Amino acid sequence: MQKLHKIIELPTLSLIILNYAVWLVLVMFGHAIPVILWILLFALNSTLFLSLTHEAIHGHPTRNVRANRLLVLFPLGWVFPYERFRDTHIQHHETDELTDPFDDPESWYYPKLAYEKMNAIVQLFLTFNNTLLGRMLIGPVISVSKFYVSETVQLLTNKNMRWYLMRIWTMHFMLVTVLIIFIKSYSQVPLWSYFIASYLGLSLLMIRTYLEHQASEGHAERTVIIERCCPLAFLFLYNNLHAVHHEKPGIPWYELPHYYHKHSDQLKQSNNHYIYASYGEIFRKYFLTPKEAIPHPFLRSGNLNG
Repeated sequence: MQKLHKIIELPTLSLIILNYAVWLVLVMFGHAIPVILWILLFALNSTLFLSLTHEAIHGHPTRNVRANRLLVLFPLGWVFPYERFRDTHIQHHETDELTDPFDDPESWYYPKLAYEKMNAIVQLFLTFNNTLLGRMLIGPVISVSKFYVSETVQLLTNKNMRWYLMRIWTMHFMLVTVLIIFIKSYSQVPLWSYFIASYLGLSLLMIRTYLEHQASEGHAERTVIIERCCPLAFLFLYNNLHAVHHEKPGIPWYELPHYYHKHSDQLKQSNNHYIYASYGEIFRKYFLTPKEAIPHPFLRSGNLNG
């Protein structure tokens, strides 16, 4: 068993199988569950699937890249094709300018000049998005819209990427179509419930990404630590300890708490105590209060050529 565990990470593989099993039960027998409870359960399962997809991107649960891809290829999270989720996330990890909106595809900051040219209504919209409530309510719309616009621009302007993107997106829409056909054929749960639950799943994920990174001159100071490993932390596969993940992205989710407790003093010093005790503290501080300014305060946030 120990030898097998070195080849296949059984906790992650088991969780992937359980995730698919729960999805199947909710699809086929969800009509027996009160709709509000069904939406919550489906949303939680959707969020967990996105967390597991993140694990697969980082080389889990097997040593085989293709096997990991196949394990999470079906888009239970609906909106993101695995390959493009992987490509942009790896870029996020590899950039030397973490949080810069020109280099980091996962940045929530905007270039200063671009922000100043926005009308007051858009600025108000983005200010609301910088509260935790706003991020949960409209963050998914902003995130998915930015992603789709970026992909469309790449498709239209980047000849080297065009056929790759066409292949990836064609496969994605085919798989989504298969899911919809399966749901229409075997589920008595209304289709609108799936859309609400999937949106809620993204909203829950926004809690994790809300302040994972901050603009800071020190690179190691840009990534947060949220110390308490609560049920939400498990849902995010312990990426509340995000500074650990960025320092050691190859560590599987179930080893992150142990690594943090072993190296906590060093990690706290390294990230200049960009730390919160719990997600509860974050809700108290930022549920209705923007956490920071929207424009990126330095790097190339002033102009495109800077």
